[in-house]
Amino acid sequence: QVQLVESGGGLVQAGGSLRLTCAASGTTAGIHRMGWYRQAPGAQRELVATVSSPGGFTNYADFAQGRFDIFRDIDENTVDLQMNSLTPGDTAVYYCQAVTWRDYWGKGTLVTVSS
Repeated sequence: QVQLVESGGGLVQAGGSLRLTCAASGTTAGIHRMGWYRQAPGAQRELVATVSSPGGFTNYADFAQGRFDIFRDIDENTVDLQMNSLTPGDTAVYYCQAVTWRDYWGKGTLVTVSS
């Protein structure tokens, strides 16, 4: 089992930045990919960014390219999402995902971007 806890969400003005952190615990040795997804009110959950290991291969949604960066610290079992140039359209609950032979999800952290 893997447990995921997100932190770092909050209220920010448009144009600002936030850094989200996801801490993994439990049986983390089998994690081969971690990532961030988001779900806005009334919308489906969508990919933001993922990072795989070994290799550190990253994958970003089009809206995240050039504004968001994903970082994984394997030793600390964390994955961060640095979000810059935020817009009200980025308002959503952001969820951390870890993939072993199955998917694990955190409970999410709310990001609200005011105009």
